[in-house]
Amino acid sequence: MHFRTGTRVQELFGFRLIASLAALAVFVWLAGRVATGAAIGFDAGVRALVHQNASSGLTGVMRWVSDLGEPRTLFVLGIGALLAMLVLRWNRQAVLFVILLSGAYALDWKLKLAFHRTRPTPFFGTQEPRSFSFPSGHALFSICFFGVLAAIVTERVANRRARAAIWGLAAVLICAIGLSRIYLGVHYPSDVIAGYAAAVFWAGAVTHIDRLLRRRTAASAR
Repeated sequence: MHFRTGTRVQELFGFRLIASLAALAVFVWLAGRVATGAAIGFDAGVRALVHQNASSGLTGVMRWVSDLGEPRTLFVLGIGALLAMLVLRWNRQAVLFVILLSGAYALDWKLKLAFHRTRPTPFFGTQEPRSFSFPSGHALFSICFFGVLAAIVTERVANRRARAAIWGLAAVLICAIGLSRIYLGVHYPSDVIAGYAAAVFWAGAVTHIDRLLRRRTAASAR
């Protein structure tokens, strides 16, 4: 992504680095529990709590939100976003967007195969996905899609309220998509948290490498 110069950039970079390391620690802890077959205490409790507060209207909304986070839906939306970036000549951001999303798909596929976690029993007659459960691809993709788009757009928005609104909308969509997977019963809460953690680490790693490459290019041009 495009970083501004100065103290603000250094502070933002430091925050992203800390967030990436924290996300990695969370993922490693959850992955260790899943790999050894150990129970994750909050999974059952959260599933029960969400199920107890269900309603027919809410179920319909959650199905729609879950469909929004489907890979095929994000692929179509991603093509539109990519074309918009190319038209606006945000070429570097377009490349990073493609790298982040492509990597997210590959990461989700590899991690699911590595851990082979069986899906929980779905609620409300929801069809069980054919893939494994850990981590949640919807959670991973939602951050790499909506979170990254928010970061790209807000870099070019001067108005603070507009930036806050964009980030707020992205956060609502990301959280809603993760919650929908728990609500429908197709993921354990720990799957969703692990998906978020993997996404934060992956996005942080890519942006860190991008920043190093840009600094090297700038230094060689002097």
